[in-house]
Amino acid sequence: MSTQNYPAKSYPVGAKGVDRLLSLPQELVMLSSKAKYALRALLHLAAEVPGGAWIQIAEMAEQEQVSRKFLEAIFVQLRDQGIVESRRGAQGGYRLARAPDSVSVADVIRVLDGPLALTPCASRTRYHQCADCVDVKKCRLQSLMQEARDAVAGVLESCSLEQLAGKSRSTTNKTKALGRSSRTESRRGRASIRPVTVTRDERSLPVK
Repeated sequence: MSTQNYPAKSYPVGAKGVDRLLSLPQELVMLSSKAKYALRALLHLAAEVPGGAWIQIAEMAEQEQVSRKFLEAIFVQLRDQGIVESRRGAQGGYRLARAPDSVSVADVIRVLDGPLALTPCASRTRYHQCADCVDVKKCRLQSLMQEARDAVAGVLESCSLEQLAGKSRSTTNKTKALGRSSRTESRRGRASIRPVTVTRDERSLPVK
């Protein structure tokens, strides 16, 4: 989610202030596919706590419909940062290295996407002056970018894998309940329709 590697020469000629911010490529300010797949796969591991069963990459890749090599590369990064641990062998795989309530969504995103801030000068974990900045003390965007960073961090840092798993189960249960309710209402609707019997005398009445 960071834009720290955005080259200054890529800005449109003459772009200043907010214009530069709006000209950033969309993929640089959105959650990457790596972070999304990491979070989804980590929810599988969170479901195995407290048993701590080892889950094979192939199993998670199949469930998420993603390349095994792609997911393996993601988990290597997560392992190097102490979020998961691995074990080789037929009975090996991956499992969480920490309790799911101690791993925040922000922790995972920072490993794979970098700082949460939209600009490096707003980052609280990897602060540095923007490459195209003349004087950060005179920047009129920094305070706004810091507010945006704090708002995003407030949500992502306060949501753990355990909480996210609970939200996912709640959404799934609501969807299933809605489906059951719709089917029930449909059956009731069909049951309420009764055939109308028309007598011979009624058929002979003139149409008014």
